[in-house]
Amino acid sequence: MKNALHQKVRESIERHDMLRAGDRVGVAVSGGADSVALLRILHDLRSESGFTLCVLHFNHQLRGAESDADENFVKALADTLNLECIVDRTDVSTTAKREGWNLEDAGRRLRYVFFESVVAREMATRVATAHTADDQAETVLTRLLRGTGLTGLCSIYPVRKKVIRPLIEVRREELRNYLRQIKQDWREDATNLDTERLRARVRQRLIPDLERDFSSAVVAKLCEVTRLARDDESFWRAFVEERCEVLVSRTADGISIKAGDLLRPISLAAQATDDKSQRPLQALTARLIRRIYAGIEGEKGELSLKHVEQVIRLATAGKNGQQIELPGNVIAERHADRLIFGRIESEKSAGNGTPKRLLSRSYAYEVQLPESGSTAISIPELGRAFRLKVIDWPMRERDTIDVGVFLDFERLRAPLLLRNWEPGDAYRPSGRQRVRKLARMLAARRIGAGERAGWPVLTSEGNVVWAARMPAAAKYSAGEATRTGVWIFEEGL
Repeated sequence: MKNALHQKVRESIERHDMLRAGDRVGVAVSGGADSVALLRILHDLRSESGFTLCVLHFNHQLRGAESDADENFVKALADTLNLECIVDRTDVSTTAKREGWNLEDAGRRLRYVFFESVVAREMATRVATAHTADDQAETVLTRLLRGTGLTGLCSIYPVRKKVIRPLIEVRREELRNYLRQIKQDWREDATNLDTERLRARVRQRLIPDLERDFSSAVVAKLCEVTRLARDDESFWRAFVEERCEVLVSRTADGISIKAGDLLRPISLAAQATDDKSQRPLQALTARLIRRIYAGIEGEKGELSLKHVEQVIRLATAGKNGQQIELPGNVIAERHADRLIFGRIESEKSAGNGTPKRLLSRSYAYEVQLPESGSTAISIPELGRAFRLKVIDWPMRERDTIDVGVFLDFERLRAPLLLRNWEPGDAYRPSGRQRVRKLARMLAARRIGAGERAGWPVLTSEGNVVWAARMPAAAKYSAGEATRTGVWIFEEGL
């Protein structure tokens, strides 16, 4: 049964170029009303739009039997629709405690690791999540209440890398009405009603109050704010990337920029400002600092305004050798007329007045594969670690949804090295017909030049076998003829 709701979703897909004919879409289904509606709508649209579907379910293992019941519900729904269901189970609570994350953040991180693994293993070309217009509005309000800059107002993107949100312009109640109309059940997660959580209070109290007492169109207006913010952010991101390509360089110790180049936007703003008592505009300088920092920390790192101001003071009046510490074991150091951003070698020297040294991102570690079991390789230069586990092949059913890639043990030859990316690295990814340069593959995943310099690469006899977050090379990938596999995946350092 197709109706105005289907047309609205189809228009969102086309407007944001979410899907194309031939795509295989992994639909993230929790069992809740929004995700169940997403699955049913895409299932109705799949034939005319030329894409295929599979179902993805991430079991957080937070609610015991209830979590298992959600999983069984999703499996049964997928079976009813004759769709493959890919399930991952992770103890989110244990991981959150180990990593020092809150439960909500841990669940989100691990969920998206699962999604990335599905795409990396070419089980899907896109992942569709069920974020709605209500989720968009709730995110904006939650960030405003916690404190956010203009970037935070961008909220939830309709398309983010391989993740798409076809319901981002649809209200939650529309989806529930649709499910009632087609007599489709769904699961309710009681934690969504727990008003001890800020987001639940925004959903249950603040938005209804705003709609009743101020404007019935408040959700639509907040969504429009996010659209305008994203338009501005797209411009800034492109401009900052262009400036980084020109001004920023990679050294053995980290990412380097001339202090004068970093401060030039502030200087130009000061010259153009008649009222010298006003604080000069520094939007570009701040964004350059944040982008350089992201080149060290990746997407997981974010600088506060306080840290940005510290870097500006270092560039303005810092002495040679002076350092400041930034979140994530990162420091910025004044070296002559330049600032160098990099990782700290050790935190043991904190407080004793001894200058900390920046870690080079050039590294190469030899990997000795055991006949059975596993081996772990730590990369302190990146604060990351990888495990290589020798496994029986073909895999057991429960292994098929784990994060990582799978190699053919018998095709690997010494020396086996885990090293940083080097210009010229290239290989033919599994499932592809042509050799591709790794630099282009990284750029396609929006991994900037700064982060790319230390990107982990595994080589066998000098040939690229695999790069982090990428499919394995076709020559070394596990297949039907494989007798013993090697599973490589990232783990906590």
